[in-house]
Amino acid sequence: MFYSKNLKKFKDLQHCFFSRKRGFSKGFYKGLNCGRGSNDNKVNINKNLKYVSTKMKVKKNNLILMHQTHSNRVKEIKKNDLGKKIFSDAMITKINGIALGVVTADCVPVLLFDKNNKIVGCIHAGWRGAFSNIIKNTVKKIRKINKNNDIFACVGPCIGKNSYEVDINFYKKFVSKSKKNKSYFLQKNKNKKLFNLRKFVSDKLLDLNIQVDHIKRDTYLDKKNFFSYRRSSKLKQNDYGRCISVISLI
Repeated sequence: MFYSKNLKKFKDLQHCFFSRKRGFSKGFYKGLNCGRGSNDNKVNINKNLKYVSTKMKVKKNNLILMHQTHSNRVKEIKKNDLGKKIFSDAMITKINGIALGVVTADCVPVLLFDKNNKIVGCIHAGWRGAFSNIIKNTVKKIRKINKNNDIFACVGPCIGKNSYEVDINFYKKFVSKSKKNKSYFLQKNKNKKLFNLRKFVSDKLLDLNIQVDHIKRDTYLDKKNFFSYRRSSKLKQNDYGRCISVISLI
């Protein structure tokens, strides 16, 4: 389990970037797989989510997960959303006792807290979502509730800059949007580049005047602590587990 130094200072919220350690899943899902979209045994996934809700001191039904599709949609969670399917890649809430969860396996989990207005949020920031403004949309939704903000964010464990190999077309897509995006890439060889997803996400937050800290762990390299889509693909596994990151007001 990993914690943000900034977020841990606040007594009116709790959060955790859970590793894959502990849990009930077996095989290449071994540990705390919280991915409902995986082909893991559903009984084990539910046991894992029960463990997470217990650690977060919330009822299991109050642990809200999203149906994540790499979109830029943001959902404000209210009491009448409990038990419903949430189709978005970011959530915010003002309600105590509701834990917002985001599952990842190389993408960036971002947890947010607006200190002034007691709003928490989580973001699933893969390259598609980050590219299509999921971060800006989330902050905009928080600020729409109240403009007097003081927002803190933690960028959690994700694939590292030396592990994220992309092709030239991927690079061109980013550079065609803004030449400034060149700074997020390094040349690996003639046909491949390395992409710094963490910095791309972090800079989006900083551009919005958000106070940011990091848990700098490479999910691809650290197989003891994290699931990784890319690592599983390289090993020719037909699926992969997902770690969960959670935040709630207390």
